[in-house]
Amino acid sequence: MHVRKPHVAGSFYPAAPRELREFFQNHFVHGVHPVTAKAVILPHAGYVFSGKTACRVVSRVDVPRRNFLIGPNHTGYGPEFSVVAEGEWQTPLGKVPIDADLAKTIVSSSRHLEVDIDAHRFEHCLEVEIPLLQARNPDIEIVPLVVGTSDLKLACEVAAACAAKLATEKEPVLLVISTDMSHYENEEATRKKDRYALDAIEALDEEALARSIREHRITMCGFVPVYMVLSMKKELGFKKATLVEYTTSAEASGDYSRVVGYAGFIIE
Repeated sequence: MHVRKPHVAGSFYPAAPRELREFFQNHFVHGVHPVTAKAVILPHAGYVFSGKTACRVVSRVDVPRRNFLIGPNHTGYGPEFSVVAEGEWQTPLGKVPIDADLAKTIVSSSRHLEVDIDAHRFEHCLEVEIPLLQARNPDIEIVPLVVGTSDLKLACEVAAACAAKLATEKEPVLLVISTDMSHYENEEATRKKDRYALDAIEALDEEALARSIREHRITMCGFVPVYMVLSMKKELGFKKATLVEYTTSAEASGDYSRVVGYAGFIIE
């Protein structure tokens, strides 16, 4: 059985289980009634920068057993749509099984979805989300997908195929979408640009998001995964998207000249 070892534990997030649990204890929102979400959008930077935002989202939702994670392929390894279909992912909080049945269902939905582990070996965007989910539900299972194409027509086709299969599942599946927002401009420009993308996501409008990205040159690394999930709204019955928090790296670094934007959404 293939076990993916953590690649960014100790750099992006604590490698020590106790320290990791303390981070969640300090940053999860306590005393709130969690909602039944269909999807969440989470940032994926180091926890010191974006972990608080991710915690504020995850602590407000019921995390079910089954989770389908979609993020951008930063490394360039593997095919355009790379799915892990079996094995386990190790984190400091323990091993997380791949939901082999769900993976098989998803891969069978489109010829463009390929089983591949190389694209995930050094990729951080999904790894950083898993301990958050584990902390809310120790019994989670996952299907990880990283996307390495900018072809929106193809991405929409794959998303529609996935959504058609997911819509037939009897047990809930939470979609976990991983992205950061604008990269490496000053605070004022970053917030101004990101506002266009945030408004489009809140409107559940993937085409408005695409226009915003193009017209305002927004360097949102997980744009295509977010576009994909927004395009699933009819098949999966999305009613609303709520922005839980938006912030930038300046909050942690104090550097307002070159920042990265982070947003967390709940989609119901």
